[in-house]
Amino acid sequence: MSHLPPCTLKTVALPLTLPRSVYNVNAGTVGSPTPAGCRCLEVTEIDTQGPDRQQTIGAAGAVAVAAADEQTAPRLTRDSILDAAIGFLDEHGLEKLTMRRLGAACGVEAMALYRYVHSRGDLLTGIVDHILDQLYTDQLAARRHEDGWQDYLLRLAHGVRDIALHHPQVFPLVATAAPEAPWVRPPLRSLRWMESFLDTLISYGFTDSAAVTAYRTYTSFLVGQLLQEVSARGAELHPDEALLEDADRTTPAIDLSDYPHLQRLESALSEDHSTAEFEEMLEAVLDRLELLTARS
Repeated sequence: MSHLPPCTLKTVALPLTLPRSVYNVNAGTVGSPTPAGCRCLEVTEIDTQGPDRQQTIGAAGAVAVAAADEQTAPRLTRDSILDAAIGFLDEHGLEKLTMRRLGAACGVEAMALYRYVHSRGDLLTGIVDHILDQLYTDQLAARRHEDGWQDYLLRLAHGVRDIALHHPQVFPLVATAAPEAPWVRPPLRSLRWMESFLDTLISYGFTDSAAVTAYRTYTSFLVGQLLQEVSARGAELHPDEALLEDADRTTPAIDLSDYPHLQRLESALSEDHSTAEFEEMLEAVLDRLELLTARS
């Protein structure tokens, strides 16, 4: 056996994928303290260039091995991935979004994302729900009962518009995502948002019938107007197939027990009055134009 120069004690991080033919590792202890998260192991390094050439690393044949490399990959969570995806969509658009490109934006390989988002459809559904959480938060912030229902609807509309214009590539996903209750006319993705809207108007003194009519009129105007605005900014308006496929696969049967207004008004909300509503809206537009011509 040839004599090799002595080694000095050092802390190393051994990758989990090292072949056993390279290192013989036995659990042990050393006298010196080790960093938090480290485990002391007795490591014999084998020189694979010769079967008889080997040396023991470190003093007394022991080495402190770190459990994780200091150069670890960024810590991922589902929320951090969704935030990164929204940022990617804002900059590059939906057609450029791939798991590989999103992984690169997060500083990891694409496969690392699948622990948190299981498919492209799951990713897009998560993005939609992430944005809807913001819309719901804004809706709650708009509820100031002392200001009246008109101010509530004004604040709510401007809040939704701000989000649409800040995320023009994302908003069409929100508007075209498979609704949680497809029987609602017009259908929206979020039952929680619809329930809160109805609850607020009813608390302002709207009857059930008036609240349903207000929901239809208001959301039809708001979504239609904002889709036109984001389309003018280059957003694609067609639904993404992966989003629809994920909804077909994962959308459970809806339990309305947590949504008392939706449950009570299910029949009224499911009625289709789109033709009559179109005529009424058209008449309202014509009346407004008539006022404009009368002033000129």
